[in-house]
Amino acid sequence: MNIRKAEKSASTGRCFGYAGIDPGDDSARRWVRDAIALLNRDAHRSADTHLIRLSLPALKGIDIYLKDESTHPTGSLKHRLARSLILYGLCNGHIGPRTTLVEASSGSTAVSEAYFARQLGLDFVAVMTATTSASKIDAVERFGGRCHLVDHASQVYDAARQIADDTGGYYLDQFTYAERATDWRSNNNIAESIFTQMAEEPHPVPRWIVMSAGTGGTSATIGRFIRYRGYDSRLCVVDPENSVFYDNYLSDDCALTGKKGSAIEGIGRPRVEPSFLPCVIDHMIQVPDNASVGAMMALSDHLFRRVGASTGTNFYGLCWIAAQMQAQDQSGSIVSVICDDGNRYANSYYDPDWRAAQNIHPLPYRDQISAFLKDGIWEELAT
Repeated sequence: MNIRKAEKSASTGRCFGYAGIDPGDDSARRWVRDAIALLNRDAHRSADTHLIRLSLPALKGIDIYLKDESTHPTGSLKHRLARSLILYGLCNGHIGPRTTLVEASSGSTAVSEAYFARQLGLDFVAVMTATTSASKIDAVERFGGRCHLVDHASQVYDAARQIADDTGGYYLDQFTYAERATDWRSNNNIAESIFTQMAEEPHPVPRWIVMSAGTGGTSATIGRFIRYRGYDSRLCVVDPENSVFYDNYLSDDCALTGKKGSAIEGIGRPRVEPSFLPCVIDHMIQVPDNASVGAMMALSDHLFRRVGASTGTNFYGLCWIAAQMQAQDQSGSIVSVICDDGNRYANSYYDPDWRAAQNIHPLPYRDQISAFLKDGIWEELAT
């Protein structure tokens, strides 16, 4: 009987295969085992990220916390996701010792994936929009990755698949696999970390957790974890302008598409991503771009260091919820996330000329949030 050998294409999501390798040679399997061990050692060398409590005396009975994900080795929340996505590919047989890794990313995920690809000795290609900040492109390249730029956010998916096909590589596809690559029940995911760090606080179970959505994976993890552990916490997802997640939450229409990409780098999408799970979300808020950047500036002033615009989106939603709680004489804690380091955006969101060119005018919102942090009074702005 003839034994047939088949080589499977990693770019289609199937195994990288052992065609051409002696059946008695388990070198590829041994490489995968060593690669997983390497990623696990990296995780053990990294301490958990800080949970910062803001000092806001004007908000009586309401405690505000920020999970600072900017302290990861690659500087953002996406460090967790990148490790999970690569482990997912390794354990599912998609990544081998010569596999080119490919991702569609607006920046931070690509930076983190380039970091891990370099550790594994693998080639990495990031597909991103031409408007991605120069500092993120530089970071990918410094980790040995290559950037392929496209004009519109809707083009990144097909371009990434094509590059994976052309190179015989593997498309990591954060937008599909983010919600399943991370074990939402435990394994030190961000939700478990938040609740563990909150355990000794005056209000250990947050009344609200506020999170923006890029892939939807982090909000899915938090929402599932809350239900799995039976907590009374509510999840609020904040969404920037020109993202379809908010409209999908209201309409349940998964075919929605947007004509324009989000101006808030790293969050908001022009289509409903597979990892976005509205059924685990309790409330959504659509945040104007001016408000995202204004809140970014106000929080940076308060912390004496820069945060990014997606953190501003989170913080604006958090302040709005805190104002509603205060108006209803409620007490409790609210937790949100510092997504990345704001110094990455020195030439964009923190540059007045760049903001003017993008028609972003954040100063009224910066003043609104600054006044709220100081006096606890929420003044609605005319739109």
